[in-house]
Amino acid sequence: IAYTYCKEVVGIVGENFTFPVQIDQKIVEIVWKKNKDKVVEWEEQKKPTYFDALRDRSVLMEKGSLTIVNLQKNDADIYELLYWDSVKDHHLNFELVVLDSLPKPEISCNTINDELVLNCTANFQWSLNYTWKLSNSPHSHQNQELSIPLKIVDIPTNATCIIKFSQTERSSEISLSQCLP
Repeated sequence: IAYTYCKEVVGIVGENFTFPVQIDQKIVEIVWKKNKDKVVEWEEQKKPTYFDALRDRSVLMEKGSLTIVNLQKNDADIYELLYWDSVKDHHLNFELVVLDSLPKPEISCNTINDELVLNCTANFQWSLNYTWKLSNSPHSHQNQELSIPLKIVDIPTNATCIIKFSQTERSSEISLSQCLP
């Protein structure tokens, strides 16, 4: 058996997950498998046929990718895409990792020198995307930490930390007045 590249992809329990496939040439036939079991089969001019592995939760997309609806822990597996473009066979392998739901982020704050420093943490086994939003400002800050000079801290302001992974977001909010000494 020739070695095939296996791309690791990550989704979160409960979200709709789509394998990152974009086939640009004309496809004549497609088969998706989950650990050797067929998930869906499609031939030109026909409707896709779905199999037991994911019968009610999989959707074959236009460019050949597969979407799994309401991802579950036991969807984690090796998936294989086989397709025929009328000239030759192609196949791609994916290892799907399914992570637990995102935790709610925790916010801590300190005054250091002349700044109010807010920190956002979340206990999660993968790297997250962090964003801060302040209720008195339209801008957002892409960072795990946010520093605000004390002289411009506006007491009624709330700070919100948003964490994002894949298509899932969670957020927490704190009032800056809670942070001041």
